[in-house]
Amino acid sequence: MINYNNKLFKPIKNTENGETSNQTVFKYKQTGNILTAEYTGGKIIFGHLIGLVDEKGNIEMRYHQVNNQGELMTGICHSKPEQLANGKIRLHETWQWTSGDKSKGQSIIEEQ
Repeated sequence: MINYNNKLFKPIKNTENGETSNQTVFKYKQTGNILTAEYTGGKIIFGHLIGLVDEKGNIEMRYHQVNNQGELMTGICHSKPEQLANGKIRLHETWQWTSGDKSKGQSIIEEQ
């Protein structure tokens, strides 16, 4: 199992209906297979996620955040890890809003 504890991630790609950007920083914590993170930056004033990590490092998570328009947004996300040549982790994410228009999207975030 990949351990994400104390790792920082930043988005490198997102679909237009997403709110994260390369200004958003995710601070991951992990205990056992339980993952949490706080994130902020760009359009996001503050966000939090909680998820479960499987034996291959895949993450099934739920997130909520307050954007710069003062809206509370919520969603679900599945992240699949890729180990980069430099030893860092890239996460390929498929997500869906559970608030707002309930649209779907894809993003990629990389360990800093």
